[in-house]
Amino acid sequence: MPIPQQTTSVDRTLLRDDVFRRLRDAIVDCTFLPGEQLKDVDLAEWLGVSRTPVREALLRLAASGLVVSKPGRSTTVSAIDPKAVRDARDVVAAMHVLAVRGMAGGATEDDLDRMRGANRRFAMALDAGDVSAAVDADEEFHQVPVASLGNDAIVAVLDQFGPVVRRAERSRFAADGQASLERHEQLIALLASGDARGAEDLTFDTWHSLSVDEDASAEPR
Repeated sequence: MPIPQQTTSVDRTLLRDDVFRRLRDAIVDCTFLPGEQLKDVDLAEWLGVSRTPVREALLRLAASGLVVSKPGRSTTVSAIDPKAVRDARDVVAAMHVLAVRGMAGGATEDDLDRMRGANRRFAMALDAGDVSAAVDADEEFHQVPVASLGNDAIVAVLDQFGPVVRRAERSRFAADGQASLERHEQLIALLASGDARGAEDLTFDTWHSLSVDEDASAEPR
């Protein structure tokens, strides 16, 4: 397993969630590609932590479908399976529909400004051809309604299934992110006007526009 040579060590007092997020993000951004074997000893050395939180993180990643574990044998990054992505996409879409429904009519100017700022960063990332930055900005954009609603159950569901969708989504932004940029602008306008039904329909269409019929496992780092 190739370990990145340049990275900052994480604090040894890291919570288990922080180790999980670092490994999850490394899979989503293709630092670790489908099929690569993940060794807890190497990962612990990379992150500067003990093997225990790494093992716990790998178990959580297996539950999300991002890794495949064979007890006593190996743990590898899973291939991008179209059915698994479709299933996760449908769940993620439903959670975001609930979030915008709760936000519509009560969106504050601060909420809308955060969405506008995230969308500007999204546009800049697309112009620069920086897919990873585009994915991050898109995530930031869609998290504003989720945070505004404050529903911990929705957050938990998105934490589990969101990364499965995000990994497949890289290919969409690499090919053409302009449609997503325009949908973001439309969603801001709908939320600002209090059009809950319009915001729900647009959010549903946005997430279901993700094509998952092709294997994106060859996405470049």
